[in-house]
Amino acid sequence: MPQGNKSKYTDKQKRQAEHIEESYKDEGASDKKAERIAWATVNKQDGGGKRGGSGTKSKSKSSSSTRSRGESKSRNRSEAAKKGWETRRKREGRS
Repeated sequence: MPQGNKSKYTDKQKRQAEHIEESYKDEGASDKKAERIAWATVNKQDGGGKRGGSGTKSKSKSSSSTRSRGESKSRNRSEAAKKGWETRRKREGRS
């Protein structure tokens, strides 16, 4: 296996990595490369090994942060973009 101890992964994550690794080997990748890609994929999907207990980061975002991000987008639009939006709305109303 590549660097790192895999004992901190769940059985499901280990099965996923094994399946991904086999798929890459079937496509012609070397054993080493297939294993590296498999574990990188599992890490990307699940954020690494087992999770739980205090101190772990939550994956969900609060709705307030999403809302404030959306509001800032509309405020930061250029004048040309705002004018184009108004023009499109007016033309749709005529049709």
